[in-house]
Amino acid sequence: MLKVAAVVWIVLGTVLAGVAMTVIVTMPQLADQAMKLIPIFCSAAFAVALPLSWIVAKRIAGTGAA
Repeated sequence: MLKVAAVVWIVLGTVLAGVAMTVIVTMPQLADQAMKLIPIFCSAAFAVALPLSWIVAKRIAGTGAA
């Protein structure tokens, strides 16, 4: 299940980081500080994706509900 969670984390982390980057770039209040916020938000998105990928991997593997 760890291999499935790793693959899901790569995909989910990339999607969440892309969403975070889109939010930063499209909001004028945040776009002024984009150079500082993009690494912070994208790192946070990858961190948030860790537990979510574990839950998704459990459901894919069928070893229990989250």
